[in-house]
Amino acid sequence: MVLATLANVIFTMVLPRRPFGIDRLTLHINRLVLLSFIAAARPARTYEGKDAILAPAGPAALVLQLLGWAAGLTLGFGLVVTATHHAFGDGLLQALTAVLTVGGIHAGGEAVVPVDIAAGASWVVIVALQIAYLPTLYGAFSRRESLVALLESRGGLPAWGPELLVRHQLVGITDTLPDLYAAWEEWAADVAESHTTYPVLLLFSSPEPWYSWVIGLLSVLDAAAMHLALAPGTASSEARLCLRMGFTLFDRLALTLNWPVDPDPNPEGPIDLSYEEYEQAVGMLVDAGFAVERSAEESWPDFRGWRVNYESAAYRLCDRLIAPPAPWSGRRQHLRTGPVSPRRPPQRRPGQRQLIGHALIPSPGPARSVRSRLSRARSRTPTPGDVAEAPVAPPGDGGGPGRGTGRGP
Repeated sequence: MVLATLANVIFTMVLPRRPFGIDRLTLHINRLVLLSFIAAARPARTYEGKDAILAPAGPAALVLQLLGWAAGLTLGFGLVVTATHHAFGDGLLQALTAVLTVGGIHAGGEAVVPVDIAAGASWVVIVALQIAYLPTLYGAFSRRESLVALLESRGGLPAWGPELLVRHQLVGITDTLPDLYAAWEEWAADVAESHTTYPVLLLFSSPEPWYSWVIGLLSVLDAAAMHLALAPGTASSEARLCLRMGFTLFDRLALTLNWPVDPDPNPEGPIDLSYEEYEQAVGMLVDAGFAVERSAEESWPDFRGWRVNYESAAYRLCDRLIAPPAPWSGRRQHLRTGPVSPRRPPQRRPGQRQLIGHALIPSPGPARSVRSRLSRARSRTPTPGDVAEAPVAPPGDGGGPGRGTGRGP
């Protein structure tokens, strides 16, 4: 019992690698804490209320982890003391006082000095490691949240891939997209290392309710996939690199959580996102003047081939962590509402009327074809005034019949 507890401590806080063997006990503690907080948040009627209740889950998991180690040492050393002609209750009491007072008190019977010293020393080492462990966790948390906060202006709140491309087009900064993809590639590599080494970080939510690192990454990957599918001749190589590191991160997190992962998905496999939703988003990009080379129908196979790599793991992680219900992020079994449209701030200039409304997601239903909009977009130079002003309602949760598999085109 003592050796198993100490081994769990070493593998959790000292050895930088994905949990395995006895180290997976920590994952079970994290899941128990998360499920408890989800149950406590069930009566909350708004997403902000649920997020406020779920926010302490990460710190609570750390405290429960520490208490679990203390209980393991107490029980283990208590059994050792019991073997020296002590009653079990007396041995447990002496081990408890030896652990918590560093061997300074010998309640529960005659002192067993070597055991008392070992118990006290073990707990001192664990506390010292925990003190050094916390700055590492919060450093990784801070690095994770830095890029997430930047997406509020770039991709909306909650973030959405098509909206990210539209906003860059409307303000004329599409030339910065390669830098954005490169930054998120490095970010994904950092998160893959830190969150598989320290899985408790998955329980630490963002400081603001509608911020989410999972939704942020999903939106950037969707933007990169749409960019490559719609404009393969002008899309940067950084978009492809960002996508590969992004779905590698989702795969590594899925393996850490013991979820099944297909190492070689089928690029032509089905995905949950429907073609109709994709076509409407492409129409929104064309209306905004985004430079496209192919229609929605022509680009759909490539987009699906990319998204099939990360959609399943991303949707499951969004549901497990109760991420904000952004468009194209799957269902949430613990939320009562469907996807929430990000709100675009009005764009105004001196002497001009308001150019951009706050509606984002195209409503389903009859509309002029994307192909006709695409032909018109190729024949003229777009202006900000071409963007629709009227708000529209978000679509339902629709989607394909099953999860996809595939490594991309």
